[in-house]
Amino acid sequence: MKGLTDIPGIRVGHASDYEALTGCTAIRCEAGAAAGIDVRGAATGLEEPGLLSPLHLTERLHAVVLAGGSAFGLEAASGVRRYLEHKGVGFETPAARVPLVAGAILYDLALGKPNVRPTREMGEAAAAAATSGAVAEGCVGAGTGASVGKLFGMRRAMKSGLGSFTVALEGSALVSALAAVNAFGDVVDPETGRIVAGARRSETGLEFADTARELKRGAPGGIPNPGENTTLAVIATNARLSKPQATRLAQMASAGMARAISPVFTMLDGDVVFALSAGDVWADLNALGVAAAEALAQAILRAVRLARPLGGLPALKTGKTGDSTLNTPISPGVFSAKQVY
Repeated sequence: MKGLTDIPGIRVGHASDYEALTGCTAIRCEAGAAAGIDVRGAATGLEEPGLLSPLHLTERLHAVVLAGGSAFGLEAASGVRRYLEHKGVGFETPAARVPLVAGAILYDLALGKPNVRPTREMGEAAAAAATSGAVAEGCVGAGTGASVGKLFGMRRAMKSGLGSFTVALEGSALVSALAAVNAFGDVVDPETGRIVAGARRSETGLEFADTARELKRGAPGGIPNPGENTTLAVIATNARLSKPQATRLAQMASAGMARAISPVFTMLDGDVVFALSAGDVWADLNALGVAAAEALAQAILRAVRLARPLGGLPALKTGKTGDSTLNTPISPGVFSAKQVY
């Protein structure tokens, strides 16, 4: 399985800045996809969320952009829009084709350089790099500066990243998830209930504090400022769905986030799930929702298991910056210290 690109018509590209520790990810669906959204966090930063409403005039979305940089990172969507315009992709109007691009951001300013954020040029580079090949995972794209377990601040957090996973249903339906995991809470393996990555008891050790338990005890060490955490996810399927059905798929997929992150959907997180329907296969929506939750939980686990140490934070793996166990080729980007995937 390749991850989100297992879904025909979906292309994924990343742009990463390993000096500033930030980046963005472009998910292209140029033929258009029925799309929905589920917003569960209380500190979200969104680009064009109205496009995903079943009440909106337009019926198809052309791209989703996930970016670091907090609200500044929303600029990356303009670059994806510009790239698609040059390709002649967009909603037909009397004067021009307008690419319909939605997106969301996460806060990574505390890890790298807070004055360097994803730009329009970085968004355009990520869109240009998007392919149907295996999705690069780990510390790439929107996951470049991601971290988890921030109950005691960044000094006792762990490095996270971006992961993707696909679930096949009986027949020909596929559901895939991509997640950039920058959670306030800990990442938990749903099968064992054990914490995989999260807040640590000390700055030097890897013994987990258990954020949910510590919150109930009064959270000694203090809670960081709100809005500095977020898990962003995109669900894609080759099943044919309407916009209301895509919205329901996003809602059901959020169960996977709840299984893999503890605590989740907090006042300190901007958790968002997008859903894209980019095919004509028939499948029961309930079955798709079950598969979507499973795929998202596994994508979240992969995001921390494939992350490398960066910015002084430990990770579950060690190795060269930007490595991926998928061995996806890495080529120099058009920017100093940046790479595109």
